[in-house]
Amino acid sequence: MRQRTLGSIVIVPIVIVAFAAGGIGIAALALILAATAGREAERLLAGAGRPALSGGVVAGAVVLVAVAALPLLARHAALGSPALIERLPDVAPGLVVVALGVAALTRRDPEAGFAAWSSTTFGALYVGLLAALAWLAAAAMPTWMSADGAAGTLLSDGRAWPLLLVAAVWSYDTGAYVVGRAIGRHPFLPWISARKTVEGVVGGLVAATTAAAIVLAVMGRDPLEALVLGPALGVAAQAGDLAESLLKRAAGAKDSGTVIPGHGGILDRIDSFLFAGPILVAYVVLVAAG
Repeated sequence: MRQRTLGSIVIVPIVIVAFAAGGIGIAALALILAATAGREAERLLAGAGRPALSGGVVAGAVVLVAVAALPLLARHAALGSPALIERLPDVAPGLVVVALGVAALTRRDPEAGFAAWSSTTFGALYVGLLAALAWLAAAAMPTWMSADGAAGTLLSDGRAWPLLLVAAVWSYDTGAYVVGRAIGRHPFLPWISARKTVEGVVGGLVAATTAAAIVLAVMGRDPLEALVLGPALGVAAQAGDLAESLLKRAAGAKDSGTVIPGHGGILDRIDSFLFAGPILVAYVVLVAAG
């Protein structure tokens, strides 16, 4: 518990500074996380017997996040937002797959080349899901604010939807941990993670829904939206955590790294966001923008 507390002392101020800097700070944080988590993912893939192209996961993930942040950078520099820049995030994943496939052609053994291409592509697209955070900061909030367009200073400049994502995911993790330790009795997918419980999952979903309702209310939106959005983000966050556990188990690793005391690596801290981020993007595009 002491190590977890020390780790939180490191993590929370970094996130606060990024949000204080607005959309640019959030996008910069996503880029740093992508580079660090990409290196950890490469090590895990190698440990699982599926070595990736050296630096390929990092490069692919960073490109995906950077392209998602381009519209924000263009607006910040008062360059406008040309149609080409707005469309690049749509084609970036395909271009990354092609580029990594070309890089794999340098392997003289076709079987090894294909294996490296497939594992590198998986790793880049997996960690590259952080692009959802950059997209939310770059595209969502400046366009879709509250009905009257007034969202306080804290929630301006692309901060509101990313804040909702962070609040919901962290609340889910905290609720699941606290409730699971207090009253958890029934295992939840024990073949992947032995300490998860059904009670913990329920506690996490309640916490995520409550957090989402609070942020939505501050945003000037209907808090009842949280009845759909909260559970969706909670389920996605739990799935993201379990998905990374699959990768770690395949690699025979307890943690993805040792960067954060008591918390493991960066990938261990962002695994829930990797799945929850795209869910929130889909909600913003399909529901909030309507």
